[in-house]
Amino acid sequence: MITEENKNEEEIQDTEQVGEEQNEATESTDKVDVEATSEEKIQQEKDKYLRLFAEFENYKKRTSKERIELFKTANQELMTVLLPILDDFDRGLQEIKKVKDKNLLKGMELINEKLKNTLKQKGLTIAEVKKGDTFDAEIHEAITQIPAPSPKLKGKIIDVIENGYKLGDKIIRFPKVIIGQ
Repeated sequence: MITEENKNEEEIQDTEQVGEEQNEATESTDKVDVEATSEEKIQQEKDKYLRLFAEFENYKKRTSKERIELFKTANQELMTVLLPILDDFDRGLQEIKKVKDKNLLKGMELINEKLKNTLKQKGLTIAEVKKGDTFDAEIHEAITQIPAPSPKLKGKIIDVIENGYKLGDKIIRFPKVIIGQ
């Protein structure tokens, strides 16, 4: 019986050793799996961080651009309201030029220049349009078409009815023109 007991004990020990070896193999596999999943998680977090950082940089650029654009056109509403007054002032000057009072004309011209210079400092400029320029629907507003006085003036600007104005690079009022047909 001693021998049978020894055999049973040996079998139990062998079974325990096999079990321990399997546990060790499972543990090492688990360690490898844990390390692999940890690496994947780290990589995912890095990717997430880089995307978030890129998105934030794009946001900063976009808001900076919007802020610059806002500063450029901050006075647009005020300038738009003043444009008819500028037109009236120019028409008034044309009528004053018909009168022979030089002092009145000189005073009004000084006021007109001061007003225009002040608005120019704020970014308002006249959109230059001349008779004979080619009509461009992107930057001109055609009021009407008349028969061209000469073949050279077909599709060209014959007369400027109302000046156009720009605020910075943006046209806030298109010049109103008559074109030849």
